Amino acid sequence: TSIIRFVTRIMMSVASPFRARPAPARATRRHAMRVSAESGSIRRQVLSRSDRAKLNLGDDRTFYASPRMCTHVDDAFLGQLTTLYRQKIPPGGSVFDMCSSWISHLPEEVVYEKVVGHGMNAEELAKNGRLDSFFVKNLNMEEIKFAAEDKSFDAVTCCVSVQYLQKPEEVFAEVFRVLKPGGVFIVSFSNRMFYEKAVSGWRDGTGYSRSQLVKEYFGAVEGFTKPEVITDVTGAPDVSLLGKLQNFLKRTQGDPFYAVVAHRNFKPVRE
Repeated sequence: TSIIRFVTRIMMSVASPFRARPAPARATRRHAMRVSAESGSIRRQVLSRSDRAKLNLGDDRTFYASPRMCTHVDDAFLGQLTTLYRQKIPPGGSVFDMCSSWISHLPEEVVYEKVVGHGMNAEELAKNGRLDSFFVKNLNMEEIKFAAEDKSFDAVTCCVSVQYLQKPEEVFAEVFRVLKPGGVFIVSFSNRMFYEKAVSGWRDGTGYSRSQLVKEYFGAVEGFTKPEVITDVTGAPDVSLLGKLQNFLKRTQGDPFYAVVAHRNFKPVRE
């Protein structure tokens, strides 16, 4: 009997470390990655301190204090943008128009559950008849927190304004927060800007380099899908030599169209 008890104690002392062994590190890392992807955490900074600098150091609220009732890009650009919104934003969905103004570029015939606007000038936003509500916030100086619940929008849009963001990583993370899973973020821009208010990392770039920069903004936030760069929404591009020449001439004669698009967590399949 004493021998049996002795053997039992030895077996228990050997077995106990295995019962107390923690979960494998690899499984823990996988769980952390899933949580991170869901939370929209910032995994890296894209811009250096010098990249965020502007030539005009004055208060943005002062710069935008007077309403500008004009469009900053030509009609051809805006036509493509409206077509892209028609393609990417589901009818009946909820839309957040970040850096909005006095006019909407959403398709007039499409009905949405709600459209919320954000901008720097209340008078401009009040004239935008498509907005159900709006708020004014300086994203370069104030807390980057939108007046919206988590996972509350099907789409977020930002038209010709991304070049002014000095903290784009934080803004894109906040967009991720308010997007529903599968929701789309559409960032559009051209070569026009208030040069003195654009950040250094943007000002003297090319259309290609700016597209890559916006892709990096998306990549800085865990959980966005691989961003897609769109330069023409009219259909399949003509890849013939003549087609490429015609497209080049068209883009040099007007405001070239660029949009970078990504989704939260996954890209939904639409009919």
